[in-house]
Amino acid sequence: QEQVVESGGGLVHPGGSLRLSCAASGRIDTILIMGWFRQAPGKQRELVASITPSGKENYADSVKGRFTISRDNAKKTVHLQMNSLKPEDTAVYYCNVAGTAGTSWGQGTQVTVSS
Repeated sequence: QEQVVESGGGLVHPGGSLRLSCAASGRIDTILIMGWFRQAPGKQRELVASITPSGKENYADSVKGRFTISRDNAKKTVHLQMNSLKPEDTAVYYCNVAGTAGTSWGQGTQVTVSS
């Protein structure tokens, strides 16, 4: 029952950086985990990174060392700092919030990496 809104996508050259932000609001529940997924045309949606309220992070192998996820528990926000972007990172990125009341998804933000 949470409302989830993403921002920060755009077009960037290979090697560039973007910072995605996600804000959750609505009914208060216990957040279990927050994360970012992405889906490229013709491909399955895949987990990019996740973080628990205690700060435990998990990353897909393809983004390790380049992406960093962070969270502000008080503001119920999660961010994804994306550095050294590659064309294969091009996708729609979705914020996901999983809590005791269920799972909520944002509408997605487009990230395009192209020269």
